[in-house]
Amino acid sequence: MQAMRAGWDFFQSEILGMKWLSRLIGGAVEACGLDPAGRVGGSIQFFIYDTIKIMVLLGVLILVISYIQSYFPPERTKKILGRFHGLGANCIAALLGTVTPFCSCSSIPLFIGFTSAGLPLGVTFSFLISSPMVDLGSLVLLMSIFGWRVAIIYVALGLVIAVAGGTLIEKLRLEAQVEEFIRRGRAMDVPQEELRFADRMKYAWEQVVATAKKVAPYVLIGVGIGAVIHNWIPEEFIVKILGTGNPLGVVLATVAGVPMYADIFGTIPIAEALLAKGAQLGVVLSFMMGVTTLSLPSMIMLRKAVKPKLLGVFVGICTAGIILVGYFFNAIQYLLM
Repeated sequence: MQAMRAGWDFFQSEILGMKWLSRLIGGAVEACGLDPAGRVGGSIQFFIYDTIKIMVLLGVLILVISYIQSYFPPERTKKILGRFHGLGANCIAALLGTVTPFCSCSSIPLFIGFTSAGLPLGVTFSFLISSPMVDLGSLVLLMSIFGWRVAIIYVALGLVIAVAGGTLIEKLRLEAQVEEFIRRGRAMDVPQEELRFADRMKYAWEQVVATAKKVAPYVLIGVGIGAVIHNWIPEEFIVKILGTGNPLGVVLATVAGVPMYADIFGTIPIAEALLAKGAQLGVVLSFMMGVTTLSLPSMIMLRKAVKPKLLGVFVGICTAGIILVGYFFNAIQYLLM
């Protein structure tokens, strides 16, 4: 048992967390005459290490996930979802959201396609909530920072929010709140050709390149913000605003994430730095969920597809769910301290 635990700890620290890379870069920074424990040297080490780590993990994860995704083109996904009804359909939609693109803006066109195809509104919203909030990539990255227990609970609660949110929207019967051009649209049922392994790998690699180009600026911005927080903002300030002394820290973090636009890869370095400075775990995870699910650009895009009432219900459900998740993790952290 101890050998298994040691092996897992090594995998999580050295493979997922790439701590060997941190030590290597720290040595290089020190060789340049800078102190890795100082502000400047520490910022340089944090920036280079986190950028390389996230982009490498990003490339591997997108390659694997995109290969899986090649088996679920939109038409096939619609057929799969069409076989289920009620709560089961919401669960399947939420699970399928975990193998789709990594940001809310990328998920909205698929949501529009599914709605135009005539799928129940609650089912399409379960997909729309889970797609940016939880995915296979987020599970692996969260494991590299917070450990496997936190990562699994985070993904499980994200799926619960997606299923519950979609079910509630279905019960409210808000189909009339979808814009007319989408309700009248119907996607053509195009048969999908069988792809060879080489075709799927080519598609997966193209997704790696395209996604890396799209998210790289946000990763660099996120790592830069994380480096500043990690090495320049006093720990006492972070603890005062986002620590146990502020019961509204979860709410503040959720609201603060809304104006930003990034996927989980861009929020990871900020979350890592906040946690290291003493921010509560629930606050950090609420911030990540707020950024990935409720970003202002994605809400503007979604407004083109749905009317204000439905948009408000969607934002309200997601916000309430994110805040509850934040306080849940804070309670767990408090009990374990």
